[in-house]
Amino acid sequence: MTKKLAERALEAEMELHLGYAKHDAAGFNTGNSRNGKSRKSVRSIHGDIELETPRDRNGSFKPKLIKKGEKQLGGFDERIVLLYARGMSTRDIQAHFEETYGVEVSPTFISLVTNAVLDEVKA
Repeated sequence: MTKKLAERALEAEMELHLGYAKHDAAGFNTGNSRNGKSRKSVRSIHGDIELETPRDRNGSFKPKLIKKGEKQLGGFDERIVLLYARGMSTRDIQAHFEETYGVEVSPTFISLVTNAVLDEVKA
């Protein structure tokens, strides 16, 4: 589940970076698009995890939650689930990420991640 949550978070970041969802016609001929994935091994509290990090054609995508060169998840995956389960608003979760990780993320990004988490929790 940790792998799925982390990869969903990375996909949500890519969607915000590009400005359109995967397979959305709005991305046709935009000059930048998805360009496959790279494998990355990171440590989490559950052990080593092999993640697939999305890439873009321009190479301008820089993930915020699992930065390039970073080798540890830092527990953000569990925090998303916990914060969402506690009924925190997207603004509260956004503030938590800024305080805890020093990462500025938009409420839209938090919504995308929590929606992806909800799908995983239901499954």
